[in-house]
Amino acid sequence: MYTKDERPSYTRTGEYTKNFWNLMRAKQYALGSIENYRSTDTGTFALPRGAEGPFASQLGKKSLLRRLGTVVDAKGSSFRMYAKDSDDVAQWVPEGESFPIHDGQRDFIRVPLDRHKLGALVKLDEDFVNDELFDLEGHLIGRFAKSFAKAEDSAFIAGTGIAMPTGLLHATKGAQEALSAPTLTYANIVSLYLSLKPEYREVGTWLMNDKTALALRTLTDEDGNHIWRASDDSILGKPVAYSEHMPDIEEGRMPILFGDFSYYWIIDRKPVGIMVMREKFILDHQVGYLGFELLDGKLMRQEAIKGLRIAAE
Repeated sequence: MYTKDERPSYTRTGEYTKNFWNLMRAKQYALGSIENYRSTDTGTFALPRGAEGPFASQLGKKSLLRRLGTVVDAKGSSFRMYAKDSDDVAQWVPEGESFPIHDGQRDFIRVPLDRHKLGALVKLDEDFVNDELFDLEGHLIGRFAKSFAKAEDSAFIAGTGIAMPTGLLHATKGAQEALSAPTLTYANIVSLYLSLKPEYREVGTWLMNDKTALALRTLTDEDGNHIWRASDDSILGKPVAYSEHMPDIEEGRMPILFGDFSYYWIIDRKPVGIMVMREKFILDHQVGYLGFELLDGKLMRQEAIKGLRIAAE
């Protein structure tokens, strides 16, 4: 079992790195060399430090919300931690008067952050695992990054907050509802845009799925002007991001979100760990790899992102 102080030292060593990848190639003699470093949370072995960077890079490329949101490295912290958010205060002070410090004393928002476990299983043929020329490290990093990214984005958008992150579409802790309308119209999209404070609107991004984007591409005002600018795929000058996890244009759903997604925080709570499952798949001449992440995700300012809900006709 590793602790916050121990982990960086041993995962940086060449000895740990060698034994870790020997173990990934199912060379059982390596197990005793790193057995003491098995995580008690997941039963896995942490990625060597040299592999963490490439994995984080791959995950960042494949996860939309990791690109739009704010990623916080909180590895090694306690099980439950709290994040705080507040508005900064700036105002003119008349000559001879003091700054009203009391106005900002109680404006902190305290948000609890948990550790949710996300698992992914990757299988490989024994021929590849036993081939010393095969780039096992690069292959596993890419496969796990792809699997984790898809599951993460699903939770970051639609997560319930129970055994998973709290998503942007959560009924009470997600994005605010700006308006409700039975159909998507030019005026409704403009209303959604203007419902945000200028500070969020300035850096705003639209989020929707492909079907919704297709509907908006043909949307025009009374004079025939398109709301979608095809030259740069933007709406009212702001970029559009696509996710298959956003809902369709259906009654009761919120198919469009707009705002500053940097206020969605993704908190990495522990290094990615992997265990080898050779016996489980031996009859199929395969080796299984079970990986785990511990993380959380929450919208820190609900007013920073707003949505349009489809109402009944």
